[in-house]
Amino acid sequence: MTLREALMKAEEAGLDLVEIAPMAKPPVAKIIDYGKFRYHQQKKEKDSKKSQIQVKMKEIKLRPNIDEHDLLTKAKQAREFLVKGNKVRLTTMFRGREMVHLDLGRKMIEKFCSSLADVATVEAPSKMLGRTMTTVLAPGAKKPKILMDSEEKKNA
Repeated sequence: MTLREALMKAEEAGLDLVEIAPMAKPPVAKIIDYGKFRYHQQKKEKDSKKSQIQVKMKEIKLRPNIDEHDLLTKAKQAREFLVKGNKVRLTTMFRGREMVHLDLGRKMIEKFCSSLADVATVEAPSKMLGRTMTTVLAPGAKKPKILMDSEEKKNA
């Protein structure tokens, strides 16, 4: 129908003519109460924002010659971050002669990642940037195939 006819119908009903899809051919419009329309739109936007989860990046700094117990403490802290849904960046800093032993730092990061394998996956593998080696862990680990098979047997 033409714009003039639509406006007349809207005025008779005491409502507003609201353009819903302006890019469509022909444009789509509805005869509705505009205040109510805006209220429902804002409510939908608010609900969609509530369901969104903001993922934060937490950083844990390590050194290549860290002691076993200190490493476990850092792993426990990283586990808490991952369970809460945050990503974790492992930063290993090398100073002076430590640069010669990059393999020790890489082994330590692999050990750290394997201890968190049940709650995290490696999102970005180890890479060197100057004197620092970084790795990013994301929450949510893939279950090992053995566990998945045993769960299927229980459900059957």
